[in-house]
Amino acid sequence: MQNHQQFQNPQQQHQQQQQQQQQWLRRNQLPAGDSSVDEVEKTVQSEAVDSGSQDWKARLKIPAADTRYRTEDVTATKGNEFEDYFLKRELLMGIYEKGFERPSPIQEESIPIALTGSDILARAKNGTGKTAAFCIPALEKIDQDNNVIQVVILVPTRELALQTSQVCKELGKHLKIQVMVTTGGTSLKDDIMRLYQPVHLLVGTPGRILDLAKKGVCILKDCSMLVMDEADKLLSPEFQPSIEQLIRFLPGSRQILMFSATFPVTVKDFKGRYLHKPYVINLMDELTLKGITQFYAFVEERQKVHCLNTLFSKLQINQSIIFCNSVNRVELLAKKITELGYSCFYIHAKMLQDHRNRVFHDFRNGACRNLVCTGM
Repeated sequence: MQNHQQFQNPQQQHQQQQQQQQQWLRRNQLPAGDSSVDEVEKTVQSEAVDSGSQDWKARLKIPAADTRYRTEDVTATKGNEFEDYFLKRELLMGIYEKGFERPSPIQEESIPIALTGSDILARAKNGTGKTAAFCIPALEKIDQDNNVIQVVILVPTRELALQTSQVCKELGKHLKIQVMVTTGGTSLKDDIMRLYQPVHLLVGTPGRILDLAKKGVCILKDCSMLVMDEADKLLSPEFQPSIEQLIRFLPGSRQILMFSATFPVTVKDFKGRYLHKPYVINLMDELTLKGITQFYAFVEERQKVHCLNTLFSKLQINQSIIFCNSVNRVELLAKKITELGYSCFYIHAKMLQDHRNRVFHDFRNGACRNLVCTGM
């Protein structure tokens, strides 16, 4: 019987739909000549389509399950599912194909609140799914038929802008949403030309977006959501004046979502002036992710390279990232590590963006074991 239904020809399917329609009419006692018969037919056809598309999950290209050990930073959930938030099917497809199975704690807390339009002040650790916690509601709320900038995501660095925009593109790959990334140090002319094409979601650094807004090419009057990732850094003296100017280009009814690992006084002050009755989320009892052990080595300046060499020789280190506080230190340390016989790349703010992207990409793909950089 199942096989017979599976291979029905189009004529048989049409006859079956007509029978379903007649049954529906009899059940609901509607006369055959009623004006709502057309609506009934559409309903029956829609139900038939829905029943045939219930296996949409089975057609997804889901990546292999991540078998790495997970700490309670990401496992201490309430047991919610992404489908509990009534997200667009196309967005759900992107979420599952990204490898997400269930929402992490920060996603459980922020997604439903963000979807209501409320302002949010969220404190969560890096590495707990924070980016998707604001990208998912942002993508859900965008009207893809309205070709205006509807969401702006501000980040403090170029690398984070590229990473965040990539997450948005991957999650929204089944949606017709245009994502653009813009940062300082890249071609202003190219960005201006890009803004003459449809853009729904803009990711970038504050200075560049403000520059484009002042030039009148980045129109933000229809932007209903502003996201600030790493809000503590964005509210440093370097960025805060630009952000406050940028907010003046947004409508008064905009929604602001702030995510940060720390809440310095600047965040509290900004919240009081710009956020309207924000929903506060705090999932942190400590800064460090569970499962990470920290050590502090107090050494003299002249002993630092020797200390590093000892660590490399005594510990099994697959890959390391070493931060320095100046461009000169980065280049000097990278040179010394190479002289010690260890493979080493370096990146800093004075390098061309394309070069930095290439180095970072190669490092992530395992082409080198050590990366020295400034705190970008």
